[in-house]
Amino acid sequence: MTKKLLIPLFFFGSFFMQAQNLVWKTNMNDAIVMSDEQKKPLLIYFTASGVSTRIQSEVFVTPDFAVWSRDNVILVKLDLSDAEISDNVRDQNVRLKNSLGVQELPQTCLVFASVKKGKTTFNNVGLVPFRGGAKIWISDANSLLNP
Repeated sequence: MTKKLLIPLFFFGSFFMQAQNLVWKTNMNDAIVMSDEQKKPLLIYFTASGVSTRIQSEVFVTPDFAVWSRDNVILVKLDLSDAEISDNVRDQNVRLKNSLGVQELPQTCLVFASVKKGKTTFNNVGLVPFRGGAKIWISDANSLLNP
């Protein structure tokens, strides 16, 4: 009897742990190279201290998001209030935020990045709205990726 209970518990436990092990890039250069190599768009999560963390608790920590993100995007988290990044990197991140049309934080957007002749080009797919819940968010993101 306990064996029958332990097997599903182990399976679901490992599945939920996977959601906690997402790798968010914080260096745009590394993310761009990975995006270009894997031919996947960047999912850029713009945030700062003091902004709502609801999208993190309702979307980013879910197993559905872990599976979807692994298969579809390169995760990038740009914390505009991070005291450990240089002023130059912060300015670069703010310019990127503005060029992608991000006006309020937190915000996620999907972007294809490519490097040709040493120059990076961004193709903005769009901002992913947060309307509550992982399934709705993933559906909205898929609608942008596959119009």
